[in-house]
Amino acid sequence: MVLKTFGWSFAITVLGLIAAVFYDGWTALGLVAILAIMEISLSFDNAVVNAGILKKMNAFWQKIFLTVGVLIAVFGMRLVFPVVIVAISAKMGPVEAVDLAFNQPNRYQQLVTDAHPSIAAFGGMFLLMIFLDFIFEDRDIKWLGWLERPLAKLGKVDMLSVCIALIVLLVCAMTFATHAHQHGGVHADKQSTVLISGIAGLITYLVVGGLSSFFENRLEEEEEREHEAEEKAAREGKPKSAVVLAGQAAFFMFLYLEVLDASFSFDGVIGAFAITNDIVIMALGLGIGAMYVRSLTVYLVRQGTLDDYVYLEHGAHYAIGALAVILLVTIRYEINEIITGLVGVILIAWSFFSSVRRNKRLAAEEGNAGSPDKSEVPSGV
Repeated sequence: MVLKTFGWSFAITVLGLIAAVFYDGWTALGLVAILAIMEISLSFDNAVVNAGILKKMNAFWQKIFLTVGVLIAVFGMRLVFPVVIVAISAKMGPVEAVDLAFNQPNRYQQLVTDAHPSIAAFGGMFLLMIFLDFIFEDRDIKWLGWLERPLAKLGKVDMLSVCIALIVLLVCAMTFATHAHQHGGVHADKQSTVLISGIAGLITYLVVGGLSSFFENRLEEEEEREHEAEEKAAREGKPKSAVVLAGQAAFFMFLYLEVLDASFSFDGVIGAFAITNDIVIMALGLGIGAMYVRSLTVYLVRQGTLDDYVYLEHGAHYAIGALAVILLVTIRYEINEIITGLVGVILIAWSFFSSVRRNKRLAAEEGNAGSPDKSEVPSGV
């Protein structure tokens, strides 16, 4: 099972490390390995959340996620995305941006760093909306009940998460402008950039998430009808009918997953510049890491891990909330990627051990329920 799920990841790792050695020797191999580990540690919460969505898809779309999705994640977000950011921020053509990336890596790094406020605002708002919608939803299973119960009651207020997200964005934009002014910069345009980028992140979440939910609901309704039709066909000896809507619904869920992955990858792409500004080494390292995150997502789905450890999804969403806050804070302050990774790992580990304790408690309660009641057994003494 492990080899089947992670086989492609192992193969890509070997090929990526060999390519690194041929590209720039053993130093490049070390940098690629470090980048891959960093990407995995930063994106473990991504895998858990992805698994919650991917388990609703059939085997075909899971394969699409692992193949086409990986190409988008590796070449799109880890290679093309930084070049596009540079092209837009520096107002140059994509060919010039690619030339800059290969021939003037320091200048290229500086341009990506200058574009960080807009990247952080977009990704931060998208992730913040995921977190807010999660904590404001009333769930049967609650991890931190003392916090989640009152938040679920507040969540009954329409559009509360959108209002809070917009308030947070406004505060971030004003804070950034104040900071820039104190340092003597003319940054009214930067304030508007943060606002526009943040609103774009919010709109992207609402559009893609809304379409995903719409088609998911349609899919569930269609599956119910299909089940009834199959039962009727089985009674009448007719062939089963296919569900046309499944592909459409799965496509929008796949699109949502890709936007989600893009938002998670922002911190990895920006953090990679602390290690290297060589675009090839960066793409190799982050690409290997992205592959493992994809494989881990599928592994969690096929093993039913989220069903066995029910608080994992909670921990992942709290990690998303933490990452959203960190991204927004980095508009003004620099935060080490190690801290970002550790926060996510700690929250997920905490939720995992909470799930283990819950499972043990439930098993003990079932064992006690199955044993005779001591009050009904004569003492005999």
